[in-house]
Amino acid sequence: MQSARKSARGATRGDRRAKSKPYGDKAYRWNHENYSRLRRTYDIQSFVWLLVFSQWLYKKPWSYPGGMTEEKQKLRRRSQAVWIRDTLLDLGPTFIKVGQLFSTRADLFPTEYVEELSKLQDRVPAFSYEQAKAIIEQDFGKPIQTLFRSFDPIPLAAASLGQVHRAQLHSGEEVVVKVQRPGLLKLFKIDLAILKGITRYFQNHPEWGRGRDWLGIYDECCKILYEEVDYLNEGRNADTFRRNFRQENWVYVPRVYWRYASPRVLTLEYLPGIKISHYEALEAAGLDRKALAQMGAKAYLHQLLNDGFFHADPHPGNIAVSADGSLIFYDFGMMGQVSILTREKLLEVFFGVAQKDGDRVVASLVELGALAQSDDMGPVRRSVQFMLDNFMDKPFENQSVSAISDDLYEIAYGQPFRFPATFTFVMRAFSTLEGVGKGLDPDFNFMEVARPFAMQIMANGNPSSDANSILSEFGRQAAQVSSTALGLPRRIEDTLDKLERGDVRVRVRSIETDRILRRLSGVNMGTNYTLLVCAFTLSATILLATGYGWWALIPASAAIAAAIAFIRLMMRLDRSERIS
Repeated sequence: MQSARKSARGATRGDRRAKSKPYGDKAYRWNHENYSRLRRTYDIQSFVWLLVFSQWLYKKPWSYPGGMTEEKQKLRRRSQAVWIRDTLLDLGPTFIKVGQLFSTRADLFPTEYVEELSKLQDRVPAFSYEQAKAIIEQDFGKPIQTLFRSFDPIPLAAASLGQVHRAQLHSGEEVVVKVQRPGLLKLFKIDLAILKGITRYFQNHPEWGRGRDWLGIYDECCKILYEEVDYLNEGRNADTFRRNFRQENWVYVPRVYWRYASPRVLTLEYLPGIKISHYEALEAAGLDRKALAQMGAKAYLHQLLNDGFFHADPHPGNIAVSADGSLIFYDFGMMGQVSILTREKLLEVFFGVAQKDGDRVVASLVELGALAQSDDMGPVRRSVQFMLDNFMDKPFENQSVSAISDDLYEIAYGQPFRFPATFTFVMRAFSTLEGVGKGLDPDFNFMEVARPFAMQIMANGNPSSDANSILSEFGRQAAQVSSTALGLPRRIEDTLDKLERGDVRVRVRSIETDRILRRLSGVNMGTNYTLLVCAFTLSATILLATGYGWWALIPASAAIAAAIAFIRLMMRLDRSERIS
């Protein structure tokens, strides 16, 4: 500690030390204040079009040496996922954060992509001490020596959005100062403007846009990104989080020094601890790893079920353990909030799952906004019922959060499920905490810890769940049957009235007829394209023969475009025929 304080006395000496410490082996183009919109457009568009091309190539059997197999497709998905993760890191803060957000959207992307994006860590080169000093002095209008007794020029950690320096106030308190990366908001503005145009393209795409609200996802990402870079908002989150745990002496939350806080600078109490995933260090400190695993799960369940305000990014880097065995939480930029109404709807989903009632689960998910309403909900209802019948047959305490979420996302991928950000944040946090808990204690089971909380919720939501629950269930079912029987004549009468008024419509769907109609429509379009190719080719030939060579280029180009459209149509018809 003494050497760190001495090093902060001279900026020049600090610079030499900062230069000697490696923060990464790459020099990123975005790691400066002035960004070229043209260069950013080129970099982003190149990535997007390469991604689109790779997705097109993925479905082509001729692109696989020796023929297309499921194993070869899986290997290609894995290699594409690694390339996407590395490219997002190269593209900088905006895309690192977007990738981390998309790592929660297994309902939108294949499992391999989600797994690689979840590994996306924003370990990037730090910016210089002079830049950090300039930002602090600009925001507070005072020299850094006036604000702090000492300020270590070497950051404790550097990330895509900012970096953290250790410092000491003139009153003697040890603090950490979080400084935002220079020019970050300007970079966000440029990148998000480019991404909006790309998002519109995907929204209007006949395949990728069908059933996807890409513009809604874009707006959600923008909201989360701008909230995370507002350090005043992070400070308010930290205060709220600390108040929620004020009755618990086993959770520490850093105090915010509001006198030294601005939208780009946040000063927090210095609370050192052992990273919760440094298992050997925990054992060396004499801490009980099993107790820590239980405490981590209880802390999160307390946040979610009691407060409705939870840490949305509880990875091991954001949780530490103090010398007395208490948990320390860091980084409150990304928080989740569950309203009372949402908790009630989630409770309905929970009851439906507990009773293996697929209809109730589907209806609750529609009300929650996690499932898009469609004309034919049969396939979705069958998928949900299949999951309930096959994946929920184990005792509650023997189930795994990761396994449940993987099964849920596997069913959701390609279906009209639209999981809200809060839901995906909760599932990711549960899975992360389960992984941390198993690292601390191989016998740890998150569901076992959650059981008392779940029983309390069921007791609050269903007071009859006691020793007489079987009699209560018989009574409920008897009441339901009697209600259905008494209401049956009225329902028959209502149906007859609708038939007389013509309000009842019978919808019959023939898959074979639909396929034939699609093919006929495609053949007609093919005929039109053929006629266009012939007409434009003939026009080009006549113009070329009469000496108007340059004018012949126009119909020749049109003929080529029509020929390409014809080829694409034939390929689509062929693929549709194979699928049918």
